[in-house]
Amino acid sequence: MTELVVQRPEGLYCPPGDFYIDPWRPVDRAVITHAHADHARTGHGHYLAAAPGEGVLRQRLGEITLQTLAYGEQIVHNGVEISLHPAGHVLGSAQVRLAHGGQVWVASGDYKVAPDPTCVPFAPQRCDVFITESTFGLPIYRWRSDAELFAEIDAWWQANAELGRASLLACYSFGKAQRILAGVNAAIGPIVVHGAVEPLNRAYRAAGVALPATLLATEVTDRAVFRRALVLCPPSAAASTWARRFGEVGTAFASGWMQLRGARRRGGYDRGFVLSDHADWPGLHRAIGATGARRVIVTHGSIPVMVRYLAEQGLEAGAFQTEYGDEVLETEAA
Repeated sequence: MTELVVQRPEGLYCPPGDFYIDPWRPVDRAVITHAHADHARTGHGHYLAAAPGEGVLRQRLGEITLQTLAYGEQIVHNGVEISLHPAGHVLGSAQVRLAHGGQVWVASGDYKVAPDPTCVPFAPQRCDVFITESTFGLPIYRWRSDAELFAEIDAWWQANAELGRASLLACYSFGKAQRILAGVNAAIGPIVVHGAVEPLNRAYRAAGVALPATLLATEVTDRAVFRRALVLCPPSAAASTWARRFGEVGTAFASGWMQLRGARRRGGYDRGFVLSDHADWPGLHRAIGATGARRVIVTHGSIPVMVRYLAEQGLEAGAFQTEYGDEVLETEAA
């Protein structure tokens, strides 16, 4: 049986198609699942990605040779049928479906199964082999509903506003920030964002995603505005001199890693909100089961635990060693 995806030093490679999926070294042809820095890198000759992600890809990568496909649209390259399907991770995120020689493989990139108004929901694809992430592939990771979570964030913001201090919420500038904007109650006060966040907000709005009005921190001349503001910034900015302009602040970090109390203590934040753009443990297994795949290949995250669990469920389970991972985003440069 021909392997439709193998591991090479440059990244995950499709031998019959002669292209890569989310390569981490420069290659001639790259299929990109989404625009996060660990999956979409500069230097490739030709890029293929889902059409809804065009704006954020160009915002992040600059001038590239980019071909886009609508979700579900099919093309054939070197005899391999390629189509892209919603991954539910961030705007424009896609699973890559490959069909060749009577086989169907799906490389999922990053994904989540929870609802999110800022991107198209995850759409499982029936396949023979499924390549899955496992960022939060441990039983401890189980997300609460967005309604419950955003009620908590709103209450924290409101309490800070009543004390006359800003609510500085650290989060990834692409995906997480926009999901927060779409989920909070913008009537509580003004929303101020870091310069790394606003260009991505513009890309989301251009793609038709409804977000509340935001101000760049550098645009605010009346510091009284900050006293009721929700401030969204990348983690790297939260502990920098940039944050000093807000005076007294309440600080929090929104991340799936906040499921563990130690993560909040290590970060020095007042609060931790458990909000992830990845599937939790039940979500991962619900997604895998929906594919009907009898063979599953695990990439970044809790690989040994996931492989062992899948094997115990009677699946043929293996792993690819990749350079993907949330730690790339944790240290995202401002």
